[in-house]
Amino acid sequence: MAPPVRILVVDDDEITCNLLEEVLSKEGYTVQKALNGRQAIDQGEKQTYDVVLTDIKMIGVDGMEVLRAYRQKSPETIIIMMTAFGSIETAIGAIKEGAYDYVSKPFKLDEIKLTIQRSLVQKRLLEENIHYRQELITKYKLENIVGRSTQMLQVYKTIARVAESRSTVLLMGESGTGKELIARAIHFNSPRGPRPFVAVDCGSLAETLLESELFGHVRGAFTGAVTAKKGLFEEADSGTCFLDEIGDISLAMQAKLLRVLQEHEIKRVGDTETMKIDVRIVAATNKNLEELVAEKKFREDLFYRLNVVSIHLPSLRERPEDIPLLADHFLRKFAAQNNKPACRISPEAMDILIRYRWPGNVRELENVIERTATLSSTDLISPEDLPRRLQLEPAQIDLGSLPSRITLSELEKLYIQKVLEETGGNKKKAADILGIDRRTLYRMATRLGLTIKR
Repeated sequence: MAPPVRILVVDDDEITCNLLEEVLSKEGYTVQKALNGRQAIDQGEKQTYDVVLTDIKMIGVDGMEVLRAYRQKSPETIIIMMTAFGSIETAIGAIKEGAYDYVSKPFKLDEIKLTIQRSLVQKRLLEENIHYRQELITKYKLENIVGRSTQMLQVYKTIARVAESRSTVLLMGESGTGKELIARAIHFNSPRGPRPFVAVDCGSLAETLLESELFGHVRGAFTGAVTAKKGLFEEADSGTCFLDEIGDISLAMQAKLLRVLQEHEIKRVGDTETMKIDVRIVAATNKNLEELVAEKKFREDLFYRLNVVSIHLPSLRERPEDIPLLADHFLRKFAAQNNKPACRISPEAMDILIRYRWPGNVRELENVIERTATLSSTDLISPEDLPRRLQLEPAQIDLGSLPSRITLSELEKLYIQKVLEETGGNKKKAADILGIDRRTLYRMATRLGLTIKR
């Protein structure tokens, strides 16, 4: 049961204090009173209050001094000012200094009760928001990112160095390597951590829709724009905007993004006015942007603006020593979510996990562990519990017919083709077998030059 709300009533008119004490006590609040500003400040030193309802005009220490004292010592306390009509300007000044609201004398008791109720709702929402953000900061601490391989240690070092700066960051790596996880770690370990983190999947939106989503639009900018809308850059103001699959945007959109990075300003679609924004950009791609620059498919000036600090995220097959750590992490994660003991993985099953190539990277491993842990009838995962595709030896793909120096990308392409053949071209089944979603399957196919009909 939640403790009762504590309210302090401050007024040098004892009749007013007594009246408010009686009325608010009947509402279920714990009410105390102070007959002057000095007493109110002293009581605030000894105990905390949820709400302080104080008159502005008092002899000696006035309500503004009470406000400033509580803002300094107890910023979470709600301050509501009571003021006569002649001091409305002072009350407005109090709002600017942090008061929640003011009520005019002679006041209506219902108005005071309603103002207190509204202030408590806002206080609860603020506390929940602070708690939620603290959970996010805890969740994305660097030590919570799993991996001890040499490659991941280098990633940790770079994150730690870049987090405190304002620099733009470019994350490169295959799909499923955890680029958004790293972007969030950079944000929540930076001074911008308490501010918004906004993620945008640039590859999933048509160009016109992407522009409206990023920059917003004014009313009447296009058919269907019946109201003005803030863009995601505005939503991320003072925080971080994560632009995933940046290599998929058009040259026209690249020019608009370049202006954001150079001028730190945006223009809503259909507007003539620009507005300044303070947004840190973290971009990500699974494509080779330097190759796209050489092919004139990506602006060179934008590439250099994005590539201030670059971080390469290794594929899972490049760091097999991290697989046992990741598998154990996911087992404990899903056990906690389902309120059950965590499973263990037998040495034979772990050997299979380590030898598998993981084309879907960490995301595929997470999907496999969740599926296996959910379906396992015992607390020990054996080879028979793993998906069949993991148990196939590499020889199942006819290695003898392959060129002697086939690249990893070519091998990935052959494996995806094989899975599609086995599923009769069923993209959903193929994506499930690969441990990825269909959108990622299409992206991998595009990157590997493999044609898949949507």
